[in-house]
Amino acid sequence: MFSALKNFINELTGEAERPKAFEAADYQLAAAALLVHIASVDGQFDDTEKARIRQLVEARFNLQGDEAAELIDAAQASERDAVDLYRFTSVLKRRLDEDGRRQIIGMLWDMAHADGAVHEFEENVVWRVAELLGVSTRERVELRREFRDAAPAPSGPWSRDKDEL
Repeated sequence: MFSALKNFINELTGEAERPKAFEAADYQLAAAALLVHIASVDGQFDDTEKARIRQLVEARFNLQGDEAAELIDAAQASERDAVDLYRFTSVLKRRLDEDGRRQIIGMLWDMAHADGAVHEFEENVVWRVAELLGVSTRERVELRREFRDAAPAPSGPWSRDKDEL
């Protein structure tokens, strides 16, 4: 009976007509939403960051073309609706093993370095996500160094990470 009522309401609201390729419990959507969050947390979400999100999504989740774009669009909508990071980290913690959770932190550091400098808000987000995922401080810092060293050199005298000064 509950199912019939739910279907009836979905038909009235049009929810039944919209296909949902990426569900809220999908770890790919959760990871992509965190990438969108970290890319936009500093108040700028430029073309370089958008391109990097697409590269990360395609490489990590083996998605191409429209599938990758669809995931990123769903991630942007999901991130916009989220009130906290737990919505995403709880999915990731349930679905990924320890190595998978470390890879997520690596992806976040990669994204944070995409524009050439890590903003303090980005650093804070990575720290909070690492804590929620159970990634140790030591591992988080090692991953940061790894991605900082791999990132292209920033331009200008004031765009260096503060732990290099």
